[in-house]
Amino acid sequence: MDERDDLKFMRRCIDLASGAEGLTYPNPLVGSVIVHEGKIIGEGYHLKAGTDHAEVAAVKSVKDRSLLGLSTLYVNLEPCSHHGKTPPCADFIIANSIKRVVVGTVDTNAKVSGEGIAKLRNAGVEVITGVAEEECRRLNRRFFTFHEKKRPYITLKWAESADGFLDYERTENHPTGPNWISGKPERVLVHKWRASEQAILVGAGTIKTDNPRLNVREWSGADPLRIVLSGSGSLNKGTIITDYDGTIVFTKKIRKDIPRTIQILLNDKEQSSFQVARFLYEKGIQSLFIEGGAMVLNHFISTGLWDEMRVFTGKTPFGRGVRAPAVKGKSVTEKNFEGSCLSIYLNV
Repeated sequence: MDERDDLKFMRRCIDLASGAEGLTYPNPLVGSVIVHEGKIIGEGYHLKAGTDHAEVAAVKSVKDRSLLGLSTLYVNLEPCSHHGKTPPCADFIIANSIKRVVVGTVDTNAKVSGEGIAKLRNAGVEVITGVAEEECRRLNRRFFTFHEKKRPYITLKWAESADGFLDYERTENHPTGPNWISGKPERVLVHKWRASEQAILVGAGTIKTDNPRLNVREWSGADPLRIVLSGSGSLNKGTIITDYDGTIVFTKKIRKDIPRTIQILLNDKEQSSFQVARFLYEKGIQSLFIEGGAMVLNHFISTGLWDEMRVFTGKTPFGRGVRAPAVKGKSVTEKNFEGSCLSIYLNV
């Protein structure tokens, strides 16, 4: 097989793995295919922690196991070499007499970090690495950021008017609730995104003006951990967010009037964004989705503590209001909807 074939089958691994986005924490997203004479004879992906890893699922799907010794196994992430909830995949590959393995990218987790590849090569397996490596790392950006930078992968999301405002100027008599800039398809997409992340954060201002639920109701999936960043700790009574047990409030003033929340005291020696990121890392949270408002978004941007921006730009101007953050980073994606345009930027 040539490089084009290797690339084609590696992208199939990525497609398989992406189907479990949001389900595998704390494990990475991994897909695997087994190819004999240019045809896929087995494939599988890791669904959730504790279940078969992708390589095992792929081997188990092969009807004629006698072909394994004449086949190539593709996997987007280096096979594991350690005992966790399941045995090492490298040992499983060797035991099934597979002689050629193509790996998308090395697993930089300290528990693996090249040892799986070394074990395969020491057993006489031909191992090819670095196929569609950038795409494979992009797929597991949360996992890699967590292990390499010791913090969650941080995505900023907002919607702005055609002239760059997050919201109208609100008066005291303005009704509480979101001011929709984008349409229904965009809102469904945002809920799909929420289902892929472990935590979601907004500022107290957003709680007071929009009263958001911050859950997944337009998509199938688990609700992310809800987090509020509020210097004063003041949240309106009766807001939906305070009805959820376990909502975390990062604040400089502990309050007794929101007893169902978990309140984390911020110190003045370090930027709040770094304190939030460190707390989540220590809790094993690999991803954080930040939905506003302006002060929170600008705070994370100013400290450089973000990895991705997802910005919907609507078609209607507001004239004045709450100014949206300045967009930064490398533009990687644009998608047009009926009511808005989505642009995605990376902090590179």
